[in-house]
Amino acid sequence: MCGIVGHIGCKASQRSREVVLGGLARLEYRGYDSAGIALASDEGLYVRRAVGKLVNLVEEVDADSPADAYAGIGHTRWATHGRPTVANAHPHTSPDGRFTLVHNGIIENADTLRAALVAYGETFASETDTEVVVHLLARAYDEAAPASYTGAVAGLSGTDEEVARRLVVAMRAVTAQLHGTFTLLVVSNQSPNVIVAARRSSPLVVGLGEGENFLGSDVLAFVEHTNRAVEVDQDEVVVVSATGVTVIDPAGNPVEREAYE
Repeated sequence: MCGIVGHIGCKASQRSREVVLGGLARLEYRGYDSAGIALASDEGLYVRRAVGKLVNLVEEVDADSPADAYAGIGHTRWATHGRPTVANAHPHTSPDGRFTLVHNGIIENADTLRAALVAYGETFASETDTEVVVHLLARAYDEAAPASYTGAVAGLSGTDEEVARRLVVAMRAVTAQLHGTFTLLVVSNQSPNVIVAARRSSPLVVGLGEGENFLGSDVLAFVEHTNRAVEVDQDEVVVVSATGVTVIDPAGNPVEREAYE
């Protein structure tokens, strides 16, 4: 069973690398054959993936000493679509480098969707169903109008809010095409101040911090940092920033969700 971790904080915190790698370590009990991390900052997206134990990924990241980041997502993978290789490890990035995504679950119609994308001239770097999703997301983002989502986006304004709204529209358009199970987390070089996620028949929990928020496939991913959480229900999309969490129901409306300890 794969593991997912996400973290986003204010620019002063700059600790997403530490939080994401620590969360992945607490999810090692699930088992995995590869691991990866994506960090978002004003300098863009940093992505690293490694086969085998998490320590292999940690050593690569430590050797790189990437720029401090205040948003990040991570993943531990059991191979389903494709062998356990670096190319098949998560996160997967869109061909233009704008979007990076992690995924738990199985997209049952991935082959059909891939064939349609290939017919449009798209090329793929992996054997995974997940890479199909990030290709679709990049195309949907370009087609999305921010005004298509008119509900709230907590904790964001200006360009960050516009990017979040477009990502909500794009994520809803993509998930409507998917058959199967998924938890999806995406970060973008369009704005390092937002993570957008969605789920269907695969767990996702949002942890609520002070000036930072967390995401995980299990509360163990972030329990070291907060004991307050919000659940994301079936076919919902969630926008997470350092200071706000907006849950959007299957009809496209923001919904209030009570936190629990």
